[in-house]
Amino acid sequence: MKKSQKGFLQMLGAKGGFRHGIHPEENKEQTEHKAIRRIPFPKEMVLPLAQHRGAPAKPVVVKGQDVVRGELVAEAGGYVSAPIHAPVTGTVAAVDKLVSMPDGTKGTAIIIRTWPSSSQEVLYRKTVDTDVMSPDELVQAVQSAGVVGLGGAAFPTHVKMKAPQGKTITTLVGNGCECEPFLTCDHRIMLEYAENMIRGARLAMKTTGATRTIIGVEDNKMDAVQRIREAIAAFPGDNSDITCEAVKTQYPQGAEKMLIKSLLDLEVPCGGIPADIGCAVFNVGTLAQIGELVPESRGLIERIVTVSGSGVNKPGNYLVPLGTPLPELLKHAEAMDDPGMVILGGPMMGGAIATTDIACTKGITGVLVFPPESLPSPDESEEMPCIGCRACVEACPMLLNPSTLGRLAQNDRYEDMADKFHMWDCFECGCCANVCPSNIPLTQLIRVAKGAHRQRNQPA
Repeated sequence: MKKSQKGFLQMLGAKGGFRHGIHPEENKEQTEHKAIRRIPFPKEMVLPLAQHRGAPAKPVVVKGQDVVRGELVAEAGGYVSAPIHAPVTGTVAAVDKLVSMPDGTKGTAIIIRTWPSSSQEVLYRKTVDTDVMSPDELVQAVQSAGVVGLGGAAFPTHVKMKAPQGKTITTLVGNGCECEPFLTCDHRIMLEYAENMIRGARLAMKTTGATRTIIGVEDNKMDAVQRIREAIAAFPGDNSDITCEAVKTQYPQGAEKMLIKSLLDLEVPCGGIPADIGCAVFNVGTLAQIGELVPESRGLIERIVTVSGSGVNKPGNYLVPLGTPLPELLKHAEAMDDPGMVILGGPMMGGAIATTDIACTKGITGVLVFPPESLPSPDESEEMPCIGCRACVEACPMLLNPSTLGRLAQNDRYEDMADKFHMWDCFECGCCANVCPSNIPLTQLIRVAKGAHRQRNQPA
């Protein structure tokens, strides 16, 4: 880092970063100043039962049943699962329809036909006093609300709300980095729902046993840092145990291991989890939903999605009812009819989809649309042999050797990847593929190798 740059970061109060990583073009100017706006209800809602990691939800409604906005329509299918609630008032048209999923697979879904009279008011709600609720009651309330990780992982949040057996959580980390290019939904949440976020952090501290909360925000969002600090100061009670810190803008700063390193100068051990060093990490959007939903016993029925890219005429941060068909969202944002590529999530860790015939689910953070002429030509994207430049090694934030992992993956040597070259420490951030001059799809090779290794080692 140049001396002048380091001094500037210190002037901003930004904490240092981590070794390696990259600095891709941010491309956030299209939407970072766009306030969150609600989209209208579509005529039909498609609610996949597997909107989260873990077991799919189980329907508790039948075809022809009338439901109201906020009503439970599918219960959790186990502990690592989350229920689903009606995003609109309407009539159940189907409970087992086979639909396309965001990951390209097929899954079953509940279909609800929206009543023309359906309003934005949530009818299923009941105010509760969270101050008198026990930690176990709060954890159950989070699961009942159907909250999952809204940073894209969609892991049921209640599972993270308690310290794992044998572990002690001392520090709650709020992840407000949003380091993916184009995405700005978390930025807007921090600006517009900071009070809910602080309330959610308080509830998570109670259940995890954490004695402090540190919210990390990249220093390209200093307005969010200021807004959060104001919300902390104004929140009832003594909140000296909650702080907000600016961290260096660097990809992938939003990865939990990187953020912990930047904020606390602690390293999660190889093959370990944040709880191993006393930390629990929550996305700021997830904390905001906990703070909003739990005190009113409400279910998660909508989320904020960034719609951006050069193929969109009305880019923005949209409050989208869960189950909204993606074509309806794209139509509202005035996306082009025949794009060259549509990506769910960010360009680094998201994935291009083959069809837009899917529904908006809890795990979709962004939708990026690009025209055909903006895509690289076949010559520009042609894969070539590795030239041994070590660019991928210098970029990898986990200090792995992606080039070696890629070669082993191409030769089906998955055990060597796992046992000798720490494949499982890769969290597929995409840095290696981004910098590779030979256009080798290193991240994809490692991702496929992980799946093949899991399948190969499944019990017979």
